[in-house]
Amino acid sequence: MLRIKDNILATLAYFDMFDYPLTFDEIYAFLENSCEPATFRAALEALTEQQLVFHIQDYYSLKNNTDIAARRSKGNRKALELLHKAERVGAWLIRFPYVRGIGVSGSLSKNFADENSDIDLFIITQRNRLWIARSIMHCFKKLTFLVNKQHYYCMNYYVDEAQLQIVEKNIYTAIEVVTLIPLQGRDAFTAFYNANDWAHHYLPNKDMDAATVAPLQKHSSKSLVEKILNNGLGNWMENVLMKITAKRWHKKTLLQKLNLRGTVMSMSASAHVAKPDPGAFQEKLIERYERKVFSLLEQSALR
Repeated sequence: MLRIKDNILATLAYFDMFDYPLTFDEIYAFLENSCEPATFRAALEALTEQQLVFHIQDYYSLKNNTDIAARRSKGNRKALELLHKAERVGAWLIRFPYVRGIGVSGSLSKNFADENSDIDLFIITQRNRLWIARSIMHCFKKLTFLVNKQHYYCMNYYVDEAQLQIVEKNIYTAIEVVTLIPLQGRDAFTAFYNANDWAHHYLPNKDMDAATVAPLQKHSSKSLVEKILNNGLGNWMENVLMKITAKRWHKKTLLQKLNLRGTVMSMSASAHVAKPDPGAFQEKLIERYERKVFSLLEQSALR
């Protein structure tokens, strides 16, 4: 049971960094080891008796603070509203050329949102057509600023079918992978989950299933554009658009330009991936998480 208690503390420690308490089922789903439900329940009850974990309303937390439970409940309600909008956004964006899958990422994929939240989107494109797809979609996004709808179209992370596996493999990326909410493109997300089954090493109890995701539908305008560009011209455009975008973002980074969230604008750009590049964010988060877990395990050993 000692190992399961340590796992529970580690799981709560990760989400505690975001002031996000978890339900009984969520803690179990995010454990780094499998165990029998009865053993898990007994370990969690022991931790609450030791006051290393606090049971507040429907949630468990490392903090004895009712405010974070209220914050979560309010954030869940707001997330539900945004997820309904995200479904409509996904149904529209899947019509764009070379787009094969659309999913929700970020805090919204963890079922949390506030008044300033965006709809962060994870996009899978046809192999070797990421940059054409991204350029067309971002031209469309420019139009959304005219009607103040840009927050619904935060197309932050692109991968293409040639490189579906996430290169960075750690607890942060594992959680991001398993909490993605696929909206469109069943086959694309099935392939994505198969390519990232390494996440089960970190989260063996968390399912990754695209069976209920809407399958890709044919759209005449999309098919026409793809037919026109499935040749040498398309290959040339793909390469040119990647170079132009990478050069432009490199310049923004050097000038320390900030995005709407106040973060320096930076992007990692390669032939098959386009994603935010927030410097050492992942490393700092994991270091903070490991320090937190170490401190908790020390406290647990003394109880």
